[in-house]
Amino acid sequence: MALHQFIQRLLLLGARIDKLPASAAPSAPGELLPLIEAVADAHRRFDERAIHFGHRYRSGFWAIYLLSAVAVLFAVMPLALGWDTANHRLHPYAGLWALGEVMVISTVSAIYWLGHRRHWQAQWLDARTTAELSWYLPLLAPLLDFSKRAEDANWYLRVFDPGQHLRGGSEVAALCERIEPLARRLLANAWSDREFDSCYAQWAIDILEQQRRYHYRIANTQHALRHRVHKVNSALFGLTAVGALLHLAVHTLLLSLVTTFFPALGASLHGALAQSEAYRLGTTSERLVRELQSAIERIRATLGSDGRAGDAVALKAAIEAAIALILEEHQDWHLLVRPHNLPLA
Repeated sequence: MALHQFIQRLLLLGARIDKLPASAAPSAPGELLPLIEAVADAHRRFDERAIHFGHRYRSGFWAIYLLSAVAVLFAVMPLALGWDTANHRLHPYAGLWALGEVMVISTVSAIYWLGHRRHWQAQWLDARTTAELSWYLPLLAPLLDFSKRAEDANWYLRVFDPGQHLRGGSEVAALCERIEPLARRLLANAWSDREFDSCYAQWAIDILEQQRRYHYRIANTQHALRHRVHKVNSALFGLTAVGALLHLAVHTLLLSLVTTFFPALGASLHGALAQSEAYRLGTTSERLVRELQSAIERIRATLGSDGRAGDAVALKAAIEAAIALILEEHQDWHLLVRPHNLPLA
């Protein structure tokens, strides 16, 4: 478990997060199974890379914010414990707290330096984009006309307006070029098979349903996380206010610890939550739950009572619009995350 996952699970202890039941695994048409197998290795490679750097980047900014609060704690502990007083028996060891503070600040600086030098965020975004685009290539393939000579190897450039969606890098184009002969052979007569259109439509619906359930869980998780951090921050700042009022009547150095560390911890939690864009991610996922449901209904509307597509052109248009929706969501996420890059807390 990555650090950011552990912290969020800790924050969400006892929280009830509404989830939809797991859906059945999508069953692809037989014509597309070899194509799915052909892209599986590339997708798995980029997906593992995206997970690796995604964990590093997100754990990095959570660590930076929380360790900054720990540095404040180390700075105030000698005063709170009375070790700064010359006649205290542990006064000779007061410097250990300063050494600990320096070590914490050095760790924060090291995380920041490593994250920038090794491009954690950029590698995460690039790998995630390539993994997403490679994953949807088999779904996109039946929408292309492989009988015509194409100028672009990248299938996405043939179907969508190049100015509207992310297209990935040369890896996606190279993968398209490699699997195109296979796709051309597999799909040469696919649309003339009356079973293919219904299987293809149901497969697309199942994929979109998986995405809908995923975003439903993300929306509720982000909402619960925001609510829990808000409650923790309210408690921390409430205790700070009580400590400040008590300090007027009771002069104890421990109250200095409360009024110094608790606001720093609350600010760190708020900063990390803002860095993760929990509000906007949750709001976007809520919207996508509705839009994906609409996309599913549009595909179903092209099918007759017997489950077969009465109009192949309408079915293709509905699936193309659904893929465009997924690409738009990924582009929005990309633009949302890119401006943040491990700011020092």
